Amino acid sequence: MQLNNTTQYAIRMLNYMANSHKSLHRAKELSEKLEIPYKFLTKIMTELVKADFIVSIRGREGGYTLAKPASEIMILDILNQFGELIQQNECVLGIGTCDSEKKCSLHDQWVAPKEMMIKMFAETSLENLEGDEFKI
Repeated sequence: MQLNNTTQYAIRMLNYMANSHKSLHRAKELSEKLEIPYKFLTKIMTELVKADFIVSIRGREGGYTLAKPASEIMILDILNQFGELIQQNECVLGIGTCDSEKKCSLHDQWVAPKEMMIKMFAETSLENLEGDEFKI
């Protein structure tokens, strides 16, 4: 499973903001530091503001800051905001709905890993992602 670019960038931006020693971050700084195209970054930032993950502070000394503590921003919430919800009945092979009555050849093997991934995303906050040894 690989997340789409928008979700990847959103997690990277929020993670950077959460683990930086600065309180405000400018879009240009984030774009350069994280190597995310500026226009794309600003579009994602607008979505993150609407979803109350970050706050936009206008003006010469403005920028972006987290709207709540990093410990309260769960990865699953970010995934859900950008349409990355792992559907319970979504077929891993892309054959539509997959359940115990109408299942694909990988259904039984996919149930446990899918539940583990959902649990991992639900229990992981931005605070859990901190550390200088990780790339962003």
